[in-house]
Amino acid sequence: MIKTLLLVAAVCYLAIAAVVWTIQERLLFFPQPVSGRPVAPSGWSLEEVRITARDGTLLAGYLVKPPIERAPLLIYFGGNAEEVTSAVAESGRWGRRAVLLVNYRGYGLSAGSPSEAALLGDALELFDWATRRPDLDPARIAVHGRSLGTAVAAHVAAARPARAIVLTSPFTSIRDLAKRHYPWLPVAILLRHPFDAAALAASVKVPALMISAERDLVIPPEYSERLAAIWGGPVDRLSIRDRGHNDLEGDPRYFATIAAFLDRHL
Repeated sequence: MIKTLLLVAAVCYLAIAAVVWTIQERLLFFPQPVSGRPVAPSGWSLEEVRITARDGTLLAGYLVKPPIERAPLLIYFGGNAEEVTSAVAESGRWGRRAVLLVNYRGYGLSAGSPSEAALLGDALELFDWATRRPDLDPARIAVHGRSLGTAVAAHVAAARPARAIVLTSPFTSIRDLAKRHYPWLPVAILLRHPFDAAALAASVKVPALMISAERDLVIPPEYSERLAAIWGGPVDRLSIRDRGHNDLEGDPRYFATIAAFLDRHL
């Protein structure tokens, strides 16, 4: 009887592991549709961006620009359930600099399906595209990632000459987070999209601002602290009390701190 129960338990465990292996993209990526045509802040210009990636996939979003020549640029990489063009109207919260908001594959009007390899490769193409724009200053480009996007932004900062990086709710790797949330699964074996920011951190020398929320249950602050401890460049930190993973930007210090940090480095 005991052997039978153990056999049934083992079969169930393997079945669950097989399901997780099969559907993990649906557990990690949550593509969102566009919610309508956005409007730029007063006095700013709004340009539709359509970029064909190396494999022919269309990436879609917007470039929002303040009324200044050769503007510095911030490239924003959102979370795993974020349609980034929804931030167009509030682009000025990052300060008087252009903001590039292009959705991941499968999100908004971008075609294709998301994966780690695709998102990281596309992010580098967006940076390179921006450096070729005569209306943007290629020597003053910063990147900002939120949640999943922090690993994307770290990858860009490791491979391209970004001047600064902002990381909201950063983590060491999806593998580490998965081990926390699913301790009973062999996630190291199952995971196809590790998004390992920690593997890059020591080699990235650009100044970083790392922001965490004390009540974040999705990415607890300890993971942000671990990444900050191994970052290769100077690190500024902002810990926001009484906020969680999805509402930390409601704190008035959030965008004020980001804008001041970018002003110093751009």
